[in-house]
Amino acid sequence: MAVQHIETSSPFGSAPTIEEVLEHVRRHIQVSDDELAEARRRRDLITAALTGEFPGSRTYVNGSVAHGDALDPLTDIDLGVVVAEAKDTHGPGKKGCADLQERAAGAIRAALEDEFPDLRIEWKKRHRSILVRFSKAVAAGQADFTADVIVAIEHPTGVGLFIPNHATWSRSHPEQHTKMVRAANKKTSYTYARTVRLLKHWNRKNQKPLCSWNIKALALGCLTKPMPLATAMLIWFDYAIAELDKGLTEDPAGVAEKPIGLNDNRTAVVDRLRRARARLARAVELEKGGYPVQAHEEMAKFFRDDDILPGPDPYEVTAETAHKFETDRRKSINILPGPAAAAGAAGVATAASTAAAATPVVGHRPEQRTPSTRSWGTR
Repeated sequence: MAVQHIETSSPFGSAPTIEEVLEHVRRHIQVSDDELAEARRRRDLITAALTGEFPGSRTYVNGSVAHGDALDPLTDIDLGVVVAEAKDTHGPGKKGCADLQERAAGAIRAALEDEFPDLRIEWKKRHRSILVRFSKAVAAGQADFTADVIVAIEHPTGVGLFIPNHATWSRSHPEQHTKMVRAANKKTSYTYARTVRLLKHWNRKNQKPLCSWNIKALALGCLTKPMPLATAMLIWFDYAIAELDKGLTEDPAGVAEKPIGLNDNRTAVVDRLRRARARLARAVELEKGGYPVQAHEEMAKFFRDDDILPGPDPYEVTAETAHKFETDRRKSINILPGPAAAAGAAGVATAASTAAAATPVVGHRPEQRTPSTRSWGTR
């Protein structure tokens, strides 16, 4: 049956390399400079409100914008304040976090409501953060932009912080997390951030089995130098599979009381990672074998995002697949061991002889004898 030639809207003029595919995806999911600038401006407004309410306190930044791996569309930003005056009055066995959160929410509202009249701030009955809803997006096509604000206090040891855990407190070290990620970016010439961004996009297009921080925490353990993005992604998958097969990911700062949770049971997450890793590895092998169209197709299936990475022309896939099948068939005959190779060759020769015998010579009558021939001519 004839194969229909279907035109596609591929962004590539010819079959791309895997690195070109990854760069293409990375550029399309990267947040624009204008969005980042506006997000940081709003973060600075909140920072000023918090330091005004809590004199002598320090603020910190965290999350994807601070780490350099934010995805488009940009929908939120993260920051915190370490309240100096609450060091001796609040914490486990002392006062909870509610009064500090209420003060912070009030200060943010007073500072921002003139510019953002539809501002909404939620802090009651939340797990950790104060949620600031601007009701005005920074990215086109989005309904809103939010900020997660943590009101924290120093840990008595000076290592890490106490952050809200509903009405009580738990340990964390968001400042150290940001330092570790920024150090990894510098050490790897930003291979770390670029790889994490690609992995976060894969994650959100494949039912989000891990939270973003888990992806980054695992990457801290295995991405330690500059390298091609495909190599870095395979290294991450290998490391993540091995680590999660043993157990949940521990806090890389060594402070949090509990490991990082998953969005599904661990067995299911590891299985999903294995399947994704196999598809990525197959794309790499296809490219090495000289089959770039099929490699492109595997990468499109890996990301599952037709808007950013449509698959190649199906006609080209079919043609290259047929070529690969025939090439593999011929290789399998040539590498058959000993008698099997002879048998395979004999089979091909027999088939060829049978076909030749069944084909009449043009102008020849069966009762006539045909002179024997050699490759260099008649006798």
